[in-house]
Amino acid sequence: MDFQFLIDGFAEGLRQMSWLEAFAVFLGIASVFYSMRVNILVYPTGIISTLIYVWICFQYKLYADMGINAYYFGMSVYGWYVWTHPKAGATEVPVTWMKTKGWILAIGILLLSYLLISYVLVHFTDSDVPYWDSFTTASAFVGMWLMAKKKVENWIFWIITDFVAVPLYFYKGLILTSFQYLFFTVLAIMGLIAWIKTARTYAKS
Repeated sequence: MDFQFLIDGFAEGLRQMSWLEAFAVFLGIASVFYSMRVNILVYPTGIISTLIYVWICFQYKLYADMGINAYYFGMSVYGWYVWTHPKAGATEVPVTWMKTKGWILAIGILLLSYLLISYVLVHFTDSDVPYWDSFTTASAFVGMWLMAKKKVENWIFWIITDFVAVPLYFYKGLILTSFQYLFFTVLAIMGLIAWIKTARTYAKS
């Protein structure tokens, strides 16, 4: 691997970075940290970051990612409500694992959303990365939904999403955002480990 190329690309990304992208990156990273700690602040930081990325993705013709960030906004509002409204008698919503039915539903949503999004991008937009963009969008769609429900497996979908997004954003010239997703991949792995431990704690209580 040409590490000098990556260093030069990162430096160029910093030179071209707008204050708006930098702010979105900062809030995005903060949101992931709060998510790892099962902290409710994951949602207000995430809401602001995703709204900024709706605009950025529109400018760079990443239409599916623009749509998923709009979806993030809606699911963040929903997740904020769910996390702060546990069942009667409970102090908080527990972190749990999906059952077989949940996995079937999650994979079904992933495949259906990928097919639908890729069709729309190919036939109705000028996207030059329709299938790539659609995959990250579909995977993130499922990840956000599972996070709102406090399912451990949400991190598996975030790991996939973040890892694939790294070369996508690099290709589109959003170098700093590409490095952000590389960092997100590492954080998602850490988040999966942290939530596994949390789920085990809930199971024992």
